[in-house]
Amino acid sequence: MKVGERYFKSIWKDEGDHGSVHVIDQRRLPFSFEVMTLGSVTQVYDAIRDMAVRGAPLIGAVAAWGVYLSFLEHTGGPAHGARPGHDAGPEQYINAAHNNKRDIYSLVIRDAERLKSARPTAVNLAWAVDYMTAVLKDYPDAGVLQKAARGLCNEEEERSRMIGVHGLPLIEAISSKKHGEPVNILTHCNAGWLACVDYGTALAPVYLAHDRGIRVHVWVDETRPRNQGSKLTAWELLNHGVPCTLITDNAGGHLMQNGMVDIVLVGCDRATASGDVANKTGTYLKALAANDNGVPFWSALPASTFDLSVDRPGQIDIEERDADEVRTIDGVNIAPEGIAVSNYGFDVTPARLITGLITDRGICRAEKESILKMLS
Repeated sequence: MKVGERYFKSIWKDEGDHGSVHVIDQRRLPFSFEVMTLGSVTQVYDAIRDMAVRGAPLIGAVAAWGVYLSFLEHTGGPAHGARPGHDAGPEQYINAAHNNKRDIYSLVIRDAERLKSARPTAVNLAWAVDYMTAVLKDYPDAGVLQKAARGLCNEEEERSRMIGVHGLPLIEAISSKKHGEPVNILTHCNAGWLACVDYGTALAPVYLAHDRGIRVHVWVDETRPRNQGSKLTAWELLNHGVPCTLITDNAGGHLMQNGMVDIVLVGCDRATASGDVANKTGTYLKALAANDNGVPFWSALPASTFDLSVDRPGQIDIEERDADEVRTIDGVNIAPEGIAVSNYGFDVTPARLITGLITDRGICRAEKESILKMLS
């Protein structure tokens, strides 16, 4: 998507560079646009854990490259004196056939499990890592793994685009009823292109609508404690020219009571087989307010975010993050010394509060029968 006069994706690999990938360091936004180069599985783990990269689809894509980089490390790195990340092609890396395949596989699996522990709530992370280790088991070759990671990123990008395609008619219908007046959309956290490879999930229909000339306006929750809304979503929308207004996290109910929100669009980090949605803390409160005021509440997600092994909200592992995220803002203390802190990173919105789910395969109701039919 657009950053200034250039177009970026949230993760990319330079041609000819087979030992690293590049990501945008989202911790620095919106004040500084910095690119991180990840050249080891440890750097990938740290980037995910420390939220330099975040968003369920993106951390899955980054983790896929982490498995590839782990394989390179455990097969000895570039052979024949090649420099990592520069003049070494996949065929130049020591092939697992020349090492103990079982040992190499075990070492990569160990790294893979560590990657999955970096952000336990987002199911895309485990899904992407498991996909890559399955490829590794059948084809212990750097070139094959690189192709698999690249393919996964391309597929995630296409899934996001299709979410936009399927969600666009919802905005078009509201615009038609309002006779061209702006469609007021409320979103929470960041579910735009920074959270994916490109396009986004909840924001994908918004970008497509804006690009087609439909008048839209987005209410952006600040999203405490890490402020992904104020720092990331607002930055994205402004760069793309989409009209938006930043609001405090607790203002959404007031806006809905006064008819100032036409639709709520949020992302999703994990969805149960029954249609319950785990997303950034505060999403549940928005759904309650939307339900009370008759405002449609939609969650957008790729099919890879469904966890069909989970059928009830209580089965989702909710990440608890560092207390300093709440005690401080950008390193400045805002709470009394010694105060106890609870910092749950996600909450679960029950299916009964969700109007429907927007996926890359189409729109469905937030109920098991509809979900399984769509995924079949």
